[in-house]
Amino acid sequence: MKAPAQHFCFLFRVAPILKSNRRLLYSPTFYGHQRPSGAKAIRQPLVAVVDDDESVRESLPDLLKGFGFAVVAFSSADEFLVSDSVDRTICLVLDIAMPGMSGLDLQKELTSRGYKIPIVFITAQRDEFIRKQVLEQGAVDILLKPFSDIALREALSKAMGGN
Repeated sequence: MKAPAQHFCFLFRVAPILKSNRRLLYSPTFYGHQRPSGAKAIRQPLVAVVDDDESVRESLPDLLKGFGFAVVAFSSADEFLVSDSVDRTICLVLDIAMPGMSGLDLQKELTSRGYKIPIVFITAQRDEFIRKQVLEQGAVDILLKPFSDIALREALSKAMGGN
């Protein structure tokens, strides 16, 4: 007697993952009972949050997940740099003032390593000189804490090629 053939249910949902050059790039999301042997999970691009403030690292990822992003949070610039998330990061939400390597230093380090990750800076300090400096060095936006979810969503949209 022959063993019954295994059947898999493949349902794909097309999910927008990145807006680039005014087109959406799509990634299929696997739904089904089991992943077939040999099939690899798609490593979804993500938004990384780097902030030394624990309350920000706990609350901001929840908000970003609510916007539909995959999110990972780091307590320092050094922790982010040694992670395997740098290559997958499509946008960086970065605090300016942190112990050790500052957000400005991380921005310079990423540039020197050849990364072109869009950065949205967040800060509790209202300093027009710093604001001008980070924007001149390529940051997408700088938000003053506390900021609204609307301001964050607009900054992320700008970072990912929206208007």
